Amino acid sequence: MTDPTRVTPAPPHVVVLGGGFGGLAAARALKQTPVHVTLIDRNNHQVFQPLLYQVATSGLEMSDVGFPLRTVLRRHANVDVLMAEAESIDSSSRTVGLTDGNTLAYDYLVVATGAQADYFGHAEWSTHAPSLKSLADAMAIRFRVLTAFERAEEEHDPDAQRADLTFVVVGGGPTGVELAGAIAELARHSLRGDFRHIEPASAKVLLVDAGHAILSAYPAALQKKALDQLASLGVEVRMHCSVEELDEDGVLVEGKRIAARTVLWAAGVCATPLARSLGIPLDAHGRVPVTPTLRAPGLPNVFVIGDLAALEQDGKAVPGVAPAAMQEGRFAARAIAADVAGKTVQPFRYVNRGELATIGRSKAVGALPSGLKLSGFVAWITYATVHLYYLLGAVNRVRVFSSWAWSFLTYGRRARLIPRAWTEAKAHAPTGESAQPSAAAVAGHAPAPELH
Repeated sequence: MTDPTRVTPAPPHVVVLGGGFGGLAAARALKQTPVHVTLIDRNNHQVFQPLLYQVATSGLEMSDVGFPLRTVLRRHANVDVLMAEAESIDSSSRTVGLTDGNTLAYDYLVVATGAQADYFGHAEWSTHAPSLKSLADAMAIRFRVLTAFERAEEEHDPDAQRADLTFVVVGGGPTGVELAGAIAELARHSLRGDFRHIEPASAKVLLVDAGHAILSAYPAALQKKALDQLASLGVEVRMHCSVEELDEDGVLVEGKRIAARTVLWAAGVCATPLARSLGIPLDAHGRVPVTPTLRAPGLPNVFVIGDLAALEQDGKAVPGVAPAAMQEGRFAARAIAADVAGKTVQPFRYVNRGELATIGRSKAVGALPSGLKLSGFVAWITYATVHLYYLLGAVNRVRVFSSWAWSFLTYGRRARLIPRAWTEAKAHAPTGESAQPSAAAVAGHAPAPELH
């Protein structure tokens, strides 16, 4: 007979901070573990970041690369989703402080809040050179790119028109290369014949980087092929070029002024500041040097994964890419399950699945773990297949595939609308402030502050 006075102990509470690749993978992997999970994210959706550049350049819609977290986790009975933002972590009391003033206690904590753009001590540059980390960022960039052509169509001064049609992308990593290639393709193909007073193909796209090579993590042979493919689209690449000044009218690079009304930032990332509240030493980029089992040093019940974690394997840093974050998320879940069961786990091992970057229609490069190097159409097809596989939602896969097929056949880009709310938000922006409309404005609601 059951004793009615007997109290069943509550299952351990696992709090996951961040609903990106790593955090979502951890929450999903805990489905069969006797724990209660609370996933916290300031957005109600997961963003497929590798395809954000296509939203920014009118190739895809926001809904194509975003998927509601509650839908992903609706069959996970032990998972709650909380739309909130973590502000601090108190490891001594095992609580997370939220920006709304509430706190949440945890038995295990998975910190997966990712990275943010690094402006290398010039935070003020973010007003004039947006980065690409969120859907709001992607829409702000799309607004800047599309309105640049509209502005040039109305401009009668040749110098001002030239500045309107000059696009500078700072940073030669995958995001910078993909943005530069997509903007060049948009100008040279998708917008052809749409304007009466300008020739969009005359737009100048510059990719500048302080390093010695673009796609520095790729083999030299693929770097060369990427340069050739960018050149075929008309992108001018300038290496060994550091940005010295940046404002709304352009950039100063190695003492030379480039007049450009559209500057985009893809030059680097640093960890989100939440890690500082753990009270442990961080690396130069603000990341947590985790143990081989992805725990924060001295905090065995706190796991740090994804872009927030600094981990070396076989003398090389584990890269801040989506496959690594997902593998780390699943490992953290296994480690928690093992701890609950009184067992231990072996150290985490990252399995490299290869690297892929796309540059334009039938243009891409890829390096596989086997040593095989891909470029051109084969790399592009591989890129498309892999990204469709990892994209959440069957409907999203169909929509993205159909968009890619249409773009391949026609160079068309269906997401080229500039909603009236965007124009109104720009017109009413106070002087000196960024004129980036909010996500609410895009949806047709009253302008509201953006989340970054």
